[in-house]
Amino acid sequence: MTDKYIKLDSREGIATIILDRPDKLNAWNTLMREQLREAVSNIVDDDHVRVLIITGSGRAFSAGEDVQGMGDLSNVGPKGFRRRVRMIHNVFDDLEQIEIPVIAAINGVAAGGGLELALSCDFRIASENAKFGLPEGNVGLIPGSGGISRLVKLVGPAISKKLVMTGEIIDASRALEVGLIEEVVEPDKLIDHCREFAQTLAARAPLALGTAKLVINQCLNTDLETGRNLERLGQSTLKLSDDHEEGVKSFLEKRVPKFTGK
Repeated sequence: MTDKYIKLDSREGIATIILDRPDKLNAWNTLMREQLREAVSNIVDDDHVRVLIITGSGRAFSAGEDVQGMGDLSNVGPKGFRRRVRMIHNVFDDLEQIEIPVIAAINGVAAGGGLELALSCDFRIASENAKFGLPEGNVGLIPGSGGISRLVKLVGPAISKKLVMTGEIIDASRALEVGLIEEVVEPDKLIDHCREFAQTLAARAPLALGTAKLVINQCLNTDLETGRNLERLGQSTLKLSDDHEEGVKSFLEKRVPKFTGK
């Protein structure tokens, strides 16, 4: 029987992915990566999903790559290694590019690839007992799945260099202070809090949310003029949508809008 390391639940327009290898602190192995790819692919293709939450079971979000399994990767050579890890890169890229909000509900340790997964999400909300770090340097490596490229845009070069070069593990309060996460909540309230936030987002116009995400992400990598052009293009397209018409109509009628994503 194949082990199931990824659980996927979808209801009321909100999908939840649970990393479920708690005995290994939800550390990645080959099967877990493949199952995550399949789950994310299913969500990308599901027009009924408006928001995605990702969390971990047990006391960890994810401790990253399973060190005990690194020997398998080291025997394939640089080219083979790049081919194998490209898959997880593609998964993280899909999360960053999918046109719905993605929330990381960080319930515990988020280290290495686990932190890189969180960095690919739109929002990072952590419990008070969460820990964060990029310890790849401890085994003579550097982060290779967005741990540098996404981190530096979020917290700047100085904090990034300290975390990457020292392998320092920081707590939730420090992560909030440097801008790595947006909120810290009590551990037993984390999932409910994230789901309430997801419900708020799910009630809004899906096309507008998706367009906003695309434009904001692009504005991180472009000049001001190009950013303004993207804004105008996005708004001019959305003005033709049924959701825009519904939004205006509901405002005039003083009622809650019912957006359909069309």
